[in-house]
Amino acid sequence: SGALFTLDEEHFGFLFVLKLDDNTWLKFKEDDFYVPLLGISSVPGQYGQSDSTSEEISSKSYTDGIINEIRNLVSGLSSEKSQKTKKKEVQESILQEIEQLAAEAYSIFRSSITTVPEEVVSETETTKPAVKISSGTGTGFEILCQGFNWESHKSGRWYMELKEKASEISSLGFTVIWLPPPTESVSPEGYMPKDLYNLNSRYGTIDELKELVKSLHEVGMKVLGDVVLNHRCAHFKNQNGVWNIFGGRLNWDDRAVVADDPHFQGRGNKSSGDNFHAAPNIDHSQEFVRKDLKEWLGWLREEIGYDGWRLDFVRGFWGGYVKDYLEASGPYFAVGEYWDSLSYTYGEMDHNQDSHRQRIVDWINATNGTAGAFDVTTKGILHSALERCEYWRLSDQKGKPPGVVGWWPSRAVTFIENHDTGSTQGHWRFPGGKEMQGYAYILTHPGTPAVFYDHIFSHHRSEIASLISVRNRNGIHCRSL
Repeated sequence: SGALFTLDEEHFGFLFVLKLDDNTWLKFKEDDFYVPLLGISSVPGQYGQSDSTSEEISSKSYTDGIINEIRNLVSGLSSEKSQKTKKKEVQESILQEIEQLAAEAYSIFRSSITTVPEEVVSETETTKPAVKISSGTGTGFEILCQGFNWESHKSGRWYMELKEKASEISSLGFTVIWLPPPTESVSPEGYMPKDLYNLNSRYGTIDELKELVKSLHEVGMKVLGDVVLNHRCAHFKNQNGVWNIFGGRLNWDDRAVVADDPHFQGRGNKSSGDNFHAAPNIDHSQEFVRKDLKEWLGWLREEIGYDGWRLDFVRGFWGGYVKDYLEASGPYFAVGEYWDSLSYTYGEMDHNQDSHRQRIVDWINATNGTAGAFDVTTKGILHSALERCEYWRLSDQKGKPPGVVGWWPSRAVTFIENHDTGSTQGHWRFPGGKEMQGYAYILTHPGTPAVFYDHIFSHHRSEIASLISVRNRNGIHCRSL
């Protein structure tokens, strides 16, 4: 079967999803596939004619990955024991037809492109996609820099210090930078927010933040704001002496606090996630709360110039609320921190970490695929594999990567260290001396890799830059296989 439809001139490709029926998605729920419709004449004007060669090579690599992923998904679904036997032949027939149609679309796309010799691409050239996939998930070619550590607030002028390094960070090949929480906070690091509209923090003033974002944009980088939506510190006590009354522009009362927060006597509904015990947990089921937070995120986008979000402690509230916030604020890229413990037996890490990555994937599903998530599963498995030379851990029972990146690569943000695990906190520090092996893995594999600030500005700098160059020269993206 087939269908014809018309694309407006500004469209350079189309998205599609694969479903078996109204309730069953093909392998990765809510995942999306992208088939570019790119010819020489359809390259967006802002890239210019001189960039057409690298764009075509990039698109070829990207489309190859998509088609391979479709075929792997088809194969994986056909062999799933959970599928009912009586439906198997029908399912396989449907999937074969899907595969044939996808391959045909790919063939049509390839036939419209002039073949370009590989040596045309210079060693320093960064391949770029022709279009953005969708809001919240970027292009697939992002390389993320975490632009701070746990101690960055101490100088009181972090924004200005980072501004001086904007060109340097961009020149290393990073395309996106994650900045620290910008709001007034009870804790200097920013993760105990108080007045959300007060952006004079320990990192610098609101004007300095704007200067920093402008400088980062000028060198071609996208900027993620670190937003804490799960909890908020109160300004005032209630009649019982409990801190649950808020001030500032968002002057909520205790109805904004979940009812089952054991420490803060909220009058809202029960929590839709896990409680964060150090501050009042916000009730996102309240319409006035969601309205205010949507407006705040929109204000941050407009006033500061953020391009997207890093979402703190998303275990604390339902991912469906995140979907609402992202649809309202329209970020270029968004990633959630769904931190959870891996599976262990008698102190030994289990080989099978499917239950761990499933919880992260479930959260991504709840957001309707509008956000990615940090691949904590891959971090933990890499940690154990390199520390003990147990390299067999790097493949799951089906021969795929054992983390979120093996199930939903387009939504997996891989990393080996951050401000919590490393820096001066050291809650789960990556094995010493093994950092570059970890980066060699995440920078040459699918997913969106994130590199920690402390590692960039250290003796690892040149090696990290070389790996980024390898990733770019070979057109590796979040779906590569």
